[in-house]
Amino acid sequence: MTTGRKLVPDLIPDIIRAKGEEPITYQADAAEYRRRLREKLAEEVDEFLTADDEDAPEELADVLEVVYALAVDLGTSRERLEIRQHKAATRGTFAERIVWSGVR
Repeated sequence: MTTGRKLVPDLIPDIIRAKGEEPITYQADAAEYRRRLREKLAEEVDEFLTADDEDAPEELADVLEVVYALAVDLGTSRERLEIRQHKAATRGTFAERIVWSGVR
């Protein structure tokens, strides 16, 4: 039996049941959910940072899923996160690979 508490995607209990096992789960209250989402974000970012190039896109998708859940939890939406388009227009993106090292 696996022990430990962590936030998992909604379909994981069904996947475990399909394998003939019975998951032990509960629904987090709002405060625990927010805390666990932040923990999950750190976990997923770490998995992305340590992934090889082949696995990195899947890990990055996991990061996005947690970011979207955090946005909803904070009372915003995926669309609101697209403020990045405005930021890209006013500050640029990272496409040119510019590294800042100070000012003179």
